[in-house]
Amino acid sequence: MTRASAPQAIEITRFNLAPGLSIGDFVRANADVDAWLVRQPGFVSRRIAQDEGGEVIDMLIWESAAQGEAAASRLMSELASSPVHAAIDQRTVSWTVAPVVHSLPA
Repeated sequence: MTRASAPQAIEITRFNLAPGLSIGDFVRANADVDAWLVRQPGFVSRRIAQDEGGEVIDMLIWESAAQGEAAASRLMSELASSPVHAAIDQRTVSWTVAPVVHSLPA
């Protein structure tokens, strides 16, 4: 499959917040991340949710899995001092990027 015809990809990161923080605190800590994301090649959209158990689900859509993986790698170095890192209980993080195999437009 050529790069031009590569499927979009979904990036899902799940984690708990650092003790004492709310989802509002986490969203505010993402201001620099959001500004950075919209400048990244292949970025399509982002959604943040929190389930009933308190786990945060951070979902990004990328034009390709390669672009999502590359951006994730750059984020850790380019935004190393972002307040978002302290808002996350790092021991609970799970992360994956996967190509979309089915999509139903709105």
